[in-house]
Amino acid sequence: MNQMTAAARIEAQELQGAQALLNAVSHSFENKVVGQNRLRETLLIGLMTGGHILLESVPGLAKTTAAQTLADTVSAQFRRIQCTPDLLPSDIVGTQVYDAAKGVFSTQLGPVHANLVLLDEINRSSAKTQSAMLEAMQERQTSIGGVVYPLPDPFLVLATQNPIEQEGTYVLPEAQMDRFMLKDVLDYPSPAEEAEVIRRIDAGVFLAEAKQTAVASLDDVRRLQALTHRVYIDPAIVRYIVGLVYVTRHAAQYIDPQLAEYIEFGASPRASIAFSQAARALALLKGRDHVIPEDIKELAHRVLRHRIILGFAAVAEQVQVESVIDAILGSVQTP
Repeated sequence: MNQMTAAARIEAQELQGAQALLNAVSHSFENKVVGQNRLRETLLIGLMTGGHILLESVPGLAKTTAAQTLADTVSAQFRRIQCTPDLLPSDIVGTQVYDAAKGVFSTQLGPVHANLVLLDEINRSSAKTQSAMLEAMQERQTSIGGVVYPLPDPFLVLATQNPIEQEGTYVLPEAQMDRFMLKDVLDYPSPAEEAEVIRRIDAGVFLAEAKQTAVASLDDVRRLQALTHRVYIDPAIVRYIVGLVYVTRHAAQYIDPQLAEYIEFGASPRASIAFSQAARALALLKGRDHVIPEDIKELAHRVLRHRIILGFAAVAEQVQVESVIDAILGSVQTP
């Protein structure tokens, strides 16, 4: 029995059903969010795999609108948490409140108990609060007063970082950033897209009462996640993934030594896991039941940019991590 058969091959009817569902979700998303096609793809990959997303951009690039729209589109419960230095762990996970009239404590669950949670400007919250949120992300549960409360299924965290105004912020440790499956960096819209945003504002598209109509249910999302796990990934592709991640740790042997010197630490095995999971979702998004090398290349920046740690010299000489990733891609033979 070959590996494709052992993995319960996806039937043509299932693939068509997944495509119809994903197209409906994408179309609904595009009705509200102008441009940002890569952001839409990244969010869908996170939703299909259960992997958390880290976004970096200046303010005003529709991150909150995108997260809210995706949640509305799939009938998911959405919560937004604005991170500030005085935010406490209990403000996120929940706490026990004493009811003086009844003489008992009651548990109030925090906003993390939702299907899609937006952590806005996570680097503005203290290390202790960041740790509480990251623990909830990893364990998919919270503990309040000694009682464990499972988080909803599906559960997706979208955290944002503002690259400007760094005063008074708490930079996420590299080990904590590694827990995010993908990191995407958003750019400004084109002039035509910006004009379209203004047109839609004038048309009332973004008014509170203009809530996006759901085109899918949480059960549909769970079925989509199960189907994503069944997308075939060939052993040659797995070796390609592992080879790329290996080069990040031994770059001097494979890429320009001067460029390799900028790398302080390479990627952990979580990078290989993220590649395989995200590539399955991307293949399904593109209507395939199998992963191809181009899927890996397309995801390389998003999987590796927060996992390859560059030293001070790279910062001083303004060397971008994406340049290092491109060099690594060029050093590993494509299967």
